[in-house]
Amino acid sequence: MLKVGVFGVGHLGKFHLNNWKEIPEVQLVGFFDPNNDHAKEVEATYGLKRYMDEEALIAACDIIDVVTPTHLHFPVCEMAIKMGKNVFVEKPMANTIEEGKTIVNMVKEASVKLQVGHVERFNPAYTALKNLALNPLFIEVHRLAQFNPRGTEVSVIFDLMIHDIDIILSIVKSDVKSISASGVAVLT
Repeated sequence: MLKVGVFGVGHLGKFHLNNWKEIPEVQLVGFFDPNNDHAKEVEATYGLKRYMDEEALIAACDIIDVVTPTHLHFPVCEMAIKMGKNVFVEKPMANTIEEGKTIVNMVKEASVKLQVGHVERFNPAYTALKNLALNPLFIEVHRLAQFNPRGTEVSVIFDLMIHDIDIILSIVKSDVKSISASGVAVLT
């Protein structure tokens, strides 16, 4: 039985809790979230223990799931990795390239596992694409969606475009030659 602790139980954190609950080999140990409203709701809905001490939660677990705001990914990952725990972290892995590289180096040194939550890789449209023999010379991506004010503390590149980049890089088996982007505000 794998023991899992979740850091951050806001909108996306609850989604993670539901997914962890569906895995028979997983025991949800508890969660850490400084937001009292989120914490009370999760305690009532899931019957999970709220930890007020981050290190105590990490110590009680095999896997730490980091679903905090992006600027908190690095300190939580760092603490968990230093304590020898495997980490699942929502994308983007870190707030800066330097933090991301540091996390990767810490994982190698600690011999633990790290998984970044690039969930679009499990999208049926992507899995169908993956089975095709593709050798594109040019890729153009368009993402259209209604504006969602949730998560506006993170740039659209880190929040959404990162999915497009990840999908392209996982399909195309070559180095990137150039990237350009443009954006426009669309009001409806």
